[in-house]
Order: sequence, then C-alpha cells, then structure tokens
Amino acid sequence: MNAAQAAAYLDRIGAAPPASPTVAALRELHLRHLRTVPFENLSVHLGEEIVLTEERLLDKVVGARRGGFCYELNGAFGALLTALGFGVALLAARVYGEEGRLGIPYDHLALRVRTGDGGDWLADVGFGALSHFPLAFREREEQVEPGGTFRIVPADPDAAGVRGAGAGAGAEGVDLDVVRDGRRQYRLESRPRALGDFVSGAWWHSTSPASHFMRSLVCSRLTEDGGRITLGGRTLTTTGPDGTREVEELGSDEEVLAVYRDRFGIAPGCVPTVRNPLGSG
Repeated sequence: MNAAQAAAYLDRIGAAPPASPTVAALRELHLRHLRTVPFENLSVHLGEEIVLTEERLLDKVVGARRGGFCYELNGAFGALLTALGFGVALLAARVYGEEGRLGIPYDHLALRVRTGDGGDWLADVGFGALSHFPLAFREREEQVEPGGTFRIVPADPDAAGVRGAGAGAGAEGVDLDVVRDGRRQYRLESRPRALGDFVSGAWWHSTSPASHFMRSLVCSRLTEDGGRITLGGRTLTTTGPDGTREVEELGSDEEVLAVYRDRFGIAPGCVPTVRNPLGSG
C-alpha cells in the first residue's frame, strides 16, 4: 500500500494519520473502522467475486466504499496497519458454532498487531460483533471493555473434538480460545499466515450451501453511541449500548435501498436477495 492509498483509507474511516504506531493510535483506528466500514456479505448474493489480494480489497473497501466479511475487512485493515508502521500477522481461526462445534479450517481471519510502544494486540474488525478495541494478546485475565468481558485462554483440549495445544499459551503454534461474556467465540492459531491461505475459506463461505453466509443477508456496523445497527434482508435492527433493541420491517425496495445508502454508505444497484435461503444445493 502506497502513501496515497493509505491516505485514502484513513479518509474512508475518518481518521488522521497517526504520528507513530502506538497502542492509542491502534485503538482509535480500530474503533473508527468498526463505526464506518460495515460487516456485510452482499457480494455473496450479488454474484460478485471475492478476491483476496491487497489491491482488490482496497478497491472494494476504499474505492467502492463497501464493507465485507472477515477476510476482506481484516485483510484490508491489516494492510493499512502495516503501511502505518505496525507489525501485523494474519491469524487463522475456527469459529464456535452450534453445540460448541468448531467450523472449518481458515474459518475466520484475525490480526495480531505489535505496536511501537510495546505489546501484542488481537485486532478484529471483521467478526460482526466483538470487542470495540484491540485485546491484549498475552493477557489471560478478564479484559472488560464496551463490547463485553473478554478472555484469551489456552484452548480446551476436549472442546469441540479438536486437540488443544497444551502449555505455553502465546507461543507460536499454540491454539487459544477467545471468550466473550463466558462464551467461546473462536479458536485462534498463533502461527502467522499469508492472505492467500484464506482463499479456500472465503470460497467455502461464499459458495457452500452449509455456509450461513449463503443462507442470510447481513449488513451491520457499530454506532457512535456504542450500539449497533443491522440490516438483515428487510429487517432493520437497532441495538442500543444498553442492549435494548428496536426492530422494523421495511416494506418497499426504496426503503431498503435508503437504509443501505443513508445508514451504511452503500449503494447497491438493486435490493440484494438471498441466493440459497433453505441451505439446499
């Protein structure tokens, strides 16, 4: 990413160029990204190809002012952080689903970020709803922040039928579980990966009838007051910072397109519809 591309990205999220790659700068960038770049899977249902290269991600997130899902959002954000002088490693994770079962390999992409003033941080702007700020990667006690109470703990060797990594949490190759409010969210590998390693995961999530991204539409972002706004098909849900929810069913196509435009900054050419609503082939 060159200087002009980095400047355009910062403008996209409404951030000033940080003077240095500090923890404070990372927190600011993380929060602004969550507020301005929506988590969305519209490409899956609009027939748009998902290409995991830096240039294509920048074209989508910055040039087209779109959002994306984890591979796109964290892939693009990681490229920005690298350009700004942070040390960035792409990490693979498997998401806990129904009955505590783990998803496919390369199910999720998260970031391990090293700041210039010391410390490693788990940054994730592509999980939908998670922490508002980066989490201290090596901290094993509770981390309380606006998104909930979090812990990063050694993976349970008996959980989900997948062998854990044993002692030495935080070392290369050791699996860790990210826990939010007492519930395991995903199992994280500590080994760094390349963006191209996630192509198979992105392909599965955008084509498999078993993928929840194929069975539903979502467009969601953090709001300025710490709540969340989510458009799922024609259902608009506004969640306050205290957890209260307001649900509105949108009627006309014009109403749906107006919400995409006015609340998410997205202008799809038509109202997206779910390609595979029943999860069948």
